Amino acid sequence: MRKNNLMGVIAICLTAVVSFTACAQDHKQNQNRLNKMNDVVKHTVLLNNYQNFIPVIGLAEKKIASIGLGYAYQIGFDSLLNKYAPVSSLSAAKYADSTTLNDLEDDLKFYNTIIVALNSDMAKNAKYISFIGNLAKSKEVVVALFGNGNALSSFDQLNAPLVWSSEDNEEAALVVPQFIFGGIGATQMLDKTYSAKYVQGTGYLTQATRLKYTVPEDAGVNSNDLREIDDIVNEGIAKKASPGMVVLVAKDGKVIYNKAFGYHTYDNQIADKVTDIFDLASVTKTTATTPSVMRLVEQNKLKLDTNVGYYIAKARNTPMNGINVREVMLHQAGFIPYIPFHNFVKEGDYSRDSSAAYPTKVADNYYIKKGFFNDFMWPKMLNSPIKTRGSYVYSDISMYVMQDIVEHISEIPEDQYVQQNFYVPLGMQTAGYLPRNRFPKDRIVPTEDDKVFRKTLLEGYVHDQGAALKGGVAGHAGLFGTANDLAIYNQMLLNKGTYGGEQYFTPQTVEMFTSKQSDVSRRGLGFDRWDPDLSKKYPSELASPQTFGHTGYTGIGVWTDPSRNMVYVILTNRVHPTVSEMLGKLNIRPRIQDVINRAIDKSKK
Repeated sequence: MRKNNLMGVIAICLTAVVSFTACAQDHKQNQNRLNKMNDVVKHTVLLNNYQNFIPVIGLAEKKIASIGLGYAYQIGFDSLLNKYAPVSSLSAAKYADSTTLNDLEDDLKFYNTIIVALNSDMAKNAKYISFIGNLAKSKEVVVALFGNGNALSSFDQLNAPLVWSSEDNEEAALVVPQFIFGGIGATQMLDKTYSAKYVQGTGYLTQATRLKYTVPEDAGVNSNDLREIDDIVNEGIAKKASPGMVVLVAKDGKVIYNKAFGYHTYDNQIADKVTDIFDLASVTKTTATTPSVMRLVEQNKLKLDTNVGYYIAKARNTPMNGINVREVMLHQAGFIPYIPFHNFVKEGDYSRDSSAAYPTKVADNYYIKKGFFNDFMWPKMLNSPIKTRGSYVYSDISMYVMQDIVEHISEIPEDQYVQQNFYVPLGMQTAGYLPRNRFPKDRIVPTEDDKVFRKTLLEGYVHDQGAALKGGVAGHAGLFGTANDLAIYNQMLLNKGTYGGEQYFTPQTVEMFTSKQSDVSRRGLGFDRWDPDLSKKYPSELASPQTFGHTGYTGIGVWTDPSRNMVYVILTNRVHPTVSEMLGKLNIRPRIQDVINRAIDKSKK
């Protein structure tokens, strides 16, 4: 038990599985940790990878379980697996008195991919070897073996992939899962013969295809140069910019900083964790609607220079008919910025109970009447005046329009489209709409205590009033997710459209949408960008001209800088309990970004 507790602490420190303030940025400590990790990598060999199963691809088809046979560092091992994909942990402990593990094998009937970790002593147990062999007859099995290489002889009859590390320690348990999913590439061969099958020179080479979870020094960044992030965040929390925050930094495809601060609310009851789910607000635009548009453009199903009326029949007799899609994506369509739909809700439009007449859930104990969006909100947007066409006016209406176009072309709701095409295959485990349907409430960071409109604390219901009245699924807002989800998605963009061995977009598509596409603003197609007016210092003073991303009303920001090969994510709930302007007044987001920029630039000197 003591070893497992130690493993949990080390996993927390290294990968920031949860916020852990004892893991202060310390260059010497992290350099030592990196040396140990690199030593593990040098003593880890991938075997039996005949079918190129490692690194794991096709996450959309995988139902993965990790089997706990009593391996001392199972907690850390499983925590790293779950950075990449949803992996269920099943323990053999309750079958310990049985001479076989047939009952456990039966419990795995709904899984098609099984990962088993064990050390060299455990490999002497015939029951375990028989169990693994039986599983391998009908399922995809991956064995992670730690310790003495002589134990490889126990697997001479196994043809399933086997990752063997001669190290059997905490670091090895955190490194080997990254081999399995492609966070780290396999580079070694067996340096001696261990059995009739596992002979000197045996092994398979792989390339890194997904994010690696490591320390700043692994990307050449000195941990000490990132310490100021903690100071800035803690200042923001102390001055009520937000009750809590999560910050993530990825450099060169490696997550080098991921830490949670503060609490869900100011009553300090639930501490923020890096696995917490936040309301992503307008980052929905770049993480749901824009990639949907990108995919449809690539498939030649959507033309940027075709008018809105071509795709939306209801728009043909409205002022919106002649606007082209490109103008909508650039916020140059002339739409008014915002319609406060919640101000139009009157007595009789909503109910505190659901029914056939009030089917759309807006929040706990708040249901809007049937047809409120289609009969009132949507016509009001379609018929809103076109005032400044050709000029840049940021408008939420643009992404309501693009959502409708996406759904007309794809013929499925946008929330389903993005799950199927992006989030599930990428391994974005929490990203999506309507999180209360999928996750416990205490994992979702609350936003506003809405005293006026919904008259309840918003926990897992979108803060944006218009998106809420639409039922929580909108093109401009409604998406929820973790920092890790956003890091995965933006790393895919940084990789020019590829991630985990799969291609989501061509490099040309990524370049077109994320680069400056407007003659009158800084914008890309859907994406916000670095502002060439240097007096604005946007998104930060040291941001490069290549920087693209977006911010959200709840206080979040996501910025990708190809020149520094960097992704920066900050998640906050600055709207709790009511909207606070302190995040902006204190320049929390840009100041953190420039700490990162300076640290990376210093590492290049």
